[in-house]
Amino acid sequence: MTYHVLDKQAAERKTIHEDWGSLTWLAGRAHGNSESLTVGRVVIKPGRSNPRHSHPTCDEVLYLLSGTLEHTIGGDKVTLQAGDTISITGGVNHNATNVGETDADMIVTFSSADRTVELE
Repeated sequence: MTYHVLDKQAAERKTIHEDWGSLTWLAGRAHGNSESLTVGRVVIKPGRSNPRHSHPTCDEVLYLLSGTLEHTIGGDKVTLQAGDTISITGGVNHNATNVGETDADMIVTFSSADRTVELE
């Protein structure tokens, strides 16, 4: 395949809603549009956190589009503002808490088309 377009309506059908926010998967092997990586959009509601987890089979790169996050990586904490990027090595436990007053909206990319996740 040379290219594959995932339009907005198709992406919305791939959205997973959680009590803390949402995940919209945009690319990956499961969606038939990437053989080498996974890409998604994550929104975390104000005052909420996603579960602490790791990705044992791939690295993660997160780009924060808007909002403010406190991200825990292993035993460290870092605050991210809109425009910040963070890279997390595969197998390292992490999670994010929205410490701002608006939704934290981000793009996440994984170094595998078959992203795996393990809860801590």
